[in-house]
Amino acid sequence: MPDACFADPRLAAVYDPLDPDRGDLDAYVRMADEFAAGSVLDIGCGTGVFALRLAGLGLDVVGIDPAAASVDVARGKNGADAVRWICGDATRLPPLQVDLATMTANVAQAIVDPELWRATLAAAHGALRPGGRLVFETRVPSRRAWQEWTPELSRQVTDVPGAGRIESWVRLTRVDLPLVGFRWTYVFASDGATLTSDSILRFRERAEIEADLAAQGFVVEEVREAPDRPGMEYVFVARRP
Repeated sequence: MPDACFADPRLAAVYDPLDPDRGDLDAYVRMADEFAAGSVLDIGCGTGVFALRLAGLGLDVVGIDPAAASVDVARGKNGADAVRWICGDATRLPPLQVDLATMTANVAQAIVDPELWRATLAAAHGALRPGGRLVFETRVPSRRAWQEWTPELSRQVTDVPGAGRIESWVRLTRVDLPLVGFRWTYVFASDGATLTSDSILRFRERAEIEADLAAQGFVVEEVREAPDRPGMEYVFVARRP
């Protein structure tokens, strides 16, 4: 079931203004150009920021996400008619033949169930044309990124048009590797409402991911760094032979 920050309509509507810096997507746009991708499957498209950016460059884009509220936000944006939106996880995909499949940001780590993870990789493989690539990122476990997920380091107050001032912060709820849990809290000044969203991420080691990709028929071409977070992320480039 999707986390509340994606599935609750009130939280989905303010997700983008609460996280406006999406410079992390620049590297994926460059890779779409590097691999001469004319068609892209955006797995875990959320509110559609990346899918719409690619569609604006003239690519044929399919965006899929299990959070209906987030997909509704995406469908309401300018240019949304240029993207094919699907509500569901990757196992719900129709027949496709795309050049590139992506899982940006937390998408890969948010698939914590091992069976669903394998099914997602298999679905991505099936959606790619021969020679097509799957690209995704996941945090390097040894860098222990969760140590910075504290109220002191994350607290912010944001003025959101149409919603008013929102105070938000994150707090760890569990560290039981490979699983790390955390809770975002949102306080709406307009009516005093306090909403929370609980999440769990799976921190997989590089060798485990490489084995999972190989088991689904992928060839790992390269493991890169995220250029905006050097040393913090594995960025996998896997090809369907």
